[in-house]
Parts: sequence; C-alpha cells; structure tokens
Amino acid sequence: MNNRDITQHMETEYTDKRDVAEVFRDRMALLIAQKGFNLSRFAKSIGIDRSALSQFLAPGSTRLPRAETLCAIARTCGVSLDWLMGLIAAETFGEEKAPMLEVERVTDDAGSRMIAGWHREAMGYKIRYVPSALPDLLRTESVRNFEFYTHDRDDRQVRDQLARDQLIYSRRPETDMEVCMPLQRLEEFARGQGVWRGLPVDIRREQLDHMVALITELYPTFRLFLYDGREAYAAPYTLFGPLRAAVYLGNMYLVVNSVEHIRALAGHFDQLIRIARYGPDRVSEFIVGLSGALSEES
Repeated sequence: MNNRDITQHMETEYTDKRDVAEVFRDRMALLIAQKGFNLSRFAKSIGIDRSALSQFLAPGSTRLPRAETLCAIARTCGVSLDWLMGLIAAETFGEEKAPMLEVERVTDDAGSRMIAGWHREAMGYKIRYVPSALPDLLRTESVRNFEFYTHDRDDRQVRDQLARDQLIYSRRPETDMEVCMPLQRLEEFARGQGVWRGLPVDIRREQLDHMVALITELYPTFRLFLYDGREAYAAPYTLFGPLRAAVYLGNMYLVVNSVEHIRALAGHFDQLIRIARYGPDRVSEFIVGLSGALSEES
C-alpha cells in the first residue's frame, strides 16, 4: 500500500467514524427527549458522568462510549445496539413515542407552566430563543403592564411570574442561553413605535437601562445578539437543546420533537448569529446609545 492509498484509507476511516458518531448523537438526543430527562439525570441513569455524556454529544465530536456504556444505554432505554449505532434505520419502542409535531393550545397560566417545565427539562442544555417582542426576562414590570393592558389581572400576574422564573433560571451557573432578535425592534421600542406607541419616554429609557444592567450581570450565561431584520426573518421560537423546539403562534405553540427538524431550526439560529451586527460584546453599547438619545429628547 503506497502513501496515497494509506491517506485515502485513513480519510475513509475518519469519515466513517464521524458518520457513526453523528448518528449516535442524533439517536441519543431522541432517547433523552423521550425520557424527558436533563443531561445530569440521563447520565446518572446510564451510570456515567454528565461531563462524559456532554463530550459524546458535542457537535462534531467523533468520540463514542465504551462497549459497556453502549450496552447500558441500550438496556436502560430499551433499544438495540444496532439501532443506537445506526446499523438499522428503525427501532420499535416499548413505550409511547412523542409525535414529530404537536400543537399546544394554551392559556397564559398553562403556557407559563409548560414553558417553565420545558426549561427545567432542558437544564444543562443550551437554550436558544427568538422572542416575539422583547425578551421576557429583560422586560420591566411597567413595560409588561403596558403591553398586556387588555389582559386581566391574573394573566398579568402570570406573565410577571414567568419573567421572574426565567430570570432565576438565567442566573443559575449551569444556564447557557442565547437570544437573537432584530435590532430594528429595539429602535422601534426606543422611538415608541408599533405596539409601544404611547409608552412614555421615561418608561422606555428605564427599560433600556434595565436591559443593559441585566445583560451585563448575566453574561456569559446569557448572550444577546442583534441582527439586521432586513437581512433575515425569524418567527418567534425557542430551542430547548436537542429535546424540543417550540414555535410561538399566539395562543398556541407548534411543538417540534423530531431531531431532524430541531437541527434545521438550530441551523437557522446559527445563521442569525453569523449575520448579527451586534454580539454580546457590543450589544450593551448599542442599547446605551438608544437610551442616550432618549435622554437628549427629554
């Protein structure tokens, strides 16, 4: 075998291992989602450290567990080793299987409980979020009251609690959350346009200053990216690691459980980050500029 043949053989072997590892990661994500466990709980159920599990699931990793760990995963989850390693395309599960897509119609109270549950299940995974307006955990109470003035008192209290819960979640050291939104939305807010028409300037300035303070406090576990809304469009959605995605449709959520579709949405989020005009290192500077302009107006 000459050098060229050896090189081709090594490249083929590496590609094969990379493909197997990718299939393994996808099927592990599916199993974890079906169990409804976070990474720590799933790792404990199969008898390995959470850090080791994270290494196996890291994007682009070619690492695979040892044989005894693979057997433990297969035994615990009720699947075959052949399916786990991608040697067969389908597997029959003894337990109920989540549909690829679901529609969840919710009230404010039910929706808040559901979202809080999804966050708890995804603890240890990266949460990626495209908000419909301003990010919930960054809103001041005055802005929430203005935006939801048509809702009854109980609904507003539920939203206040949701914002507090998300803020508590974001302050946990194991949290990893990214938010992408168009920079034009913050410009519209600062000018009091759109849904914020009629919002007093002092409340708008207070909101912008509040955002800067929280963005600074929560970094690096919380990272905000601003992209140009003329370059890309994004409907509001949240990615709860590899477990599920939820697309916000108003009083309902389109819940995505398919690994393939979750990865497609993750790719869309990656694109938003790539085109972001302001990343976590500069976003506060942008918001401070908007707040400063309001101070000059008043």
